[in-house]
Amino acid sequence: MKVTLRIWRQEGPIDKGELKEYLVDDLTEDMSFLEALDHLNEQLVLKNEKVIAYEYDCREGICGQCGLFINGRAHGPHDHMTTCQLHMRSFADGDTITVEPWRAKAFPIVKDLIVDRSAFDRIIGQGAYISAKTGTAPEANSILISKEVSDKAMDAAACIGCGACVATCKNASAALFTSAKINHLNSLPQGKPESHHRALDMTKQMEKEGFGHCTFTGACEVECPEGISITNIAEMNARLIRAKVMN
Repeated sequence: MKVTLRIWRQEGPIDKGELKEYLVDDLTEDMSFLEALDHLNEQLVLKNEKVIAYEYDCREGICGQCGLFINGRAHGPHDHMTTCQLHMRSFADGDTITVEPWRAKAFPIVKDLIVDRSAFDRIIGQGAYISAKTGTAPEANSILISKEVSDKAMDAAACIGCGACVATCKNASAALFTSAKINHLNSLPQGKPESHHRALDMTKQMEKEGFGHCTFTGACEVECPEGISITNIAEMNARLIRAKVMN
């Protein structure tokens, strides 16, 4: 299998970037997309050329590190799939595939296909946790939670923080990510004591990081590999209004 990869190359954050073409041969349909990039990098090493920088970790669709724009779509052509789960059988022999990093002001490019997503970490740091003194927290199974509530919380907790929602949003909004993190904990009894502060502090940090405002177009839900619903955003907004009143 032979394809042409048009890949964004950028040496550093302040350097000018460009799309550069690479003809890659000896690929198989069973290779994952990241394995195809590995294969290309091996060829570049043999040619004494600089390898392409890109992120990955688990390669199992769990960690969210591998996010790329592939042919103009976050993570590639399929719904509910991360880049590392994408295989070359999704493309045809002779195809030209354009590969770019996430594009958002809050996700500055570090090098090539790697972007700095630490803004997500700072949002999480403002409340995506539960405060409990060590040794005093009750055994989780002793707290009765209805299936409806637990399912709702777990659906929100499925967010892997890949950033596809931000990259695909015309406003580069992080509302889906932030709402998932807020609603996950605010739905559970363990998260109730800090629910108002969580909603206020995390949304404040989201705005501070320079993410755009949500206009509820729904693109984030479509491209989310975990299929997280935009109803989380509506619920976050309701929680935020309630928190401002109660604060």
